[in-house]
Amino acid sequence: MQKIFFAVFMLVVILCIGTGGYMLIEHGSFIDSLYMSVITITTVGYGEIIPLSSAGRGFTICLILVGVGFVLYLVGEVTESMVEVGLRKIRGRNNMEKRVAALKGHYIVCGFGRIGKVICKNFEENKLPFVIVESDPQEVQKIDDLGYLALAGDASSDEMLLKAGIKEAKGLIAVVSSDAENVYIILSARGLKADLFIMARSSGADGSEIKLLRAGADKVISPYFIGACRMAQLVVRPTVVDFLDLTVPSGNLGLRLEEMRVSAHSSFVGNRLMDSGLRKKYDLIVVAIKREQGEMQFNPKPETLILQGDILVVLGEHEHITALEKEL
Repeated sequence: MQKIFFAVFMLVVILCIGTGGYMLIEHGSFIDSLYMSVITITTVGYGEIIPLSSAGRGFTICLILVGVGFVLYLVGEVTESMVEVGLRKIRGRNNMEKRVAALKGHYIVCGFGRIGKVICKNFEENKLPFVIVESDPQEVQKIDDLGYLALAGDASSDEMLLKAGIKEAKGLIAVVSSDAENVYIILSARGLKADLFIMARSSGADGSEIKLLRAGADKVISPYFIGACRMAQLVVRPTVVDFLDLTVPSGNLGLRLEEMRVSAHSSFVGNRLMDSGLRKKYDLIVVAIKREQGEMQFNPKPETLILQGDILVVLGEHEHITALEKEL
């Protein structure tokens, strides 16, 4: 870009010199002298509008040699810059597709609107791999600027979902603004991978949630319904809402409500809750245990056994939960 600015600057200087030269040598007017300089440098060849003396012709020869050279230099730099930008975009897209193809156990986020932005930010904070499928080119550029993996195209297209690695994906989240588009996305995704976890955004319109579930969504969330319920609860049960807010990561509070799966190699397998040290060693409260079969036990008793495949829902400070994650 600096080379282009330099070439443009030099052309302006040459035009000024050419205009001044014709005014001094041939006593032409400013407009006639500027016109002569432009047609000389650009080699248009409309003919001389100022009769040239021998000195004027010598000056014109010098102006052609210098001016045409800088015009060609400027054209070359502009062309090179345009080609380079195009090649950079192609290389970037190819590199992006290679990175997406290498993903495994990731999430596909369809749509990068207000809801999609929040989801992606949370995924990034929790170090969850994800790729975004967005049809708006301007939004794709914003996604690239944020450093997220993104593919430009229609999320309801089988080809696009395959490019996003749906066969290796752990889940798909359809959060485009239209319920109809979300239905098409769900149908395509379910057809490509029957056991894929699919969550969809609902506009809240009558019957939209049922249609999304019928299409194959595992979970349907209506941001408007959840927002309205939360506002009502802030009035009805403000203390409860304040407590629940403590469990949502906000960057300045360390309390978290987290779920963790017990692996086969965990030292907790076969131990009772009272003997596990979760309370004494890690200072964590076990809110619930979800068995591998799907049974949920709220406020489990101290004698409850911890089994392989259990999901522990615990409440505690961030550093204590991080320490427990290493043991599980």
